[in-house]
Amino acid sequence: MSIIYGPVPSWRLGKSLGIDMVSTQCKTCSFDCIYCQLGKTVNRQAFRQEFVPLLKLKEELESLSPMDIDYVTFSGVGEPTLASNIGEAIDLAAGILHVPIAVLTNASLLQQESLRSELSGADVVVAKLDAPDDRLLQIINRPVFSLSIQELLEGIRSFRSIFQGKLEIQMMFTQANRSKATLMAEIVKTLCPDEVQINTPLRPCPVKPLSPAIMTEIRGHFSEFSRVVTVYEASRPEVEALDREQTKRRRPEARLI
Repeated sequence: MSIIYGPVPSWRLGKSLGIDMVSTQCKTCSFDCIYCQLGKTVNRQAFRQEFVPLLKLKEELESLSPMDIDYVTFSGVGEPTLASNIGEAIDLAAGILHVPIAVLTNASLLQQESLRSELSGADVVVAKLDAPDDRLLQIINRPVFSLSIQELLEGIRSFRSIFQGKLEIQMMFTQANRSKATLMAEIVKTLCPDEVQINTPLRPCPVKPLSPAIMTEIRGHFSEFSRVVTVYEASRPEVEALDREQTKRRRPEARLI
């Protein structure tokens, strides 16, 4: 398997089988986040293209043996929405595996109407939001192209207006933005998510995670939301990866503090 990896024990999605429609050797992304488990963005890219032919994905999907999974998740070694055929890939995976489809995205390209339409075929879209303003967007996420926080938010809002599935907002909290939790909560209200996910870097990266006590304090700012999950509180199921090396390349093992 070179495109499909896992299943992984996701604290957000349970038993999650990954699909990497970018599948480059090094990270290809429109962001260069300071906390990324994959390290620096080597291929700094904001334009969409085909990386993996659909025929290759079809071959790997059809070769799978039956397995117990909760979601098929589009993620991998970069930003999955850079793949120009992600909409067709979502439909293909859903048609073959008959399992709910999730997409993890940094939301940087949701300004594009064509992408919003493609993602509407997913059951769950998890969109990243780590900053309340342009200054922190540049410090934390370091977009590789000109992108303002307002453009990012408008893309998410436009997608929310057409999406019939579950929209989940994930926030990665570090020392850089921990004092902005109240403001972040106010912004997230305007996005009308079905779920809020509060995270801190537990996988190997240069940024230290916040403690469970601090994360509990941050969670308190999101008490008005009906569904909130945090990385320390969520359970992780037991899974056995199809190919440990391919999985580890996309998802380094978590560190404990």
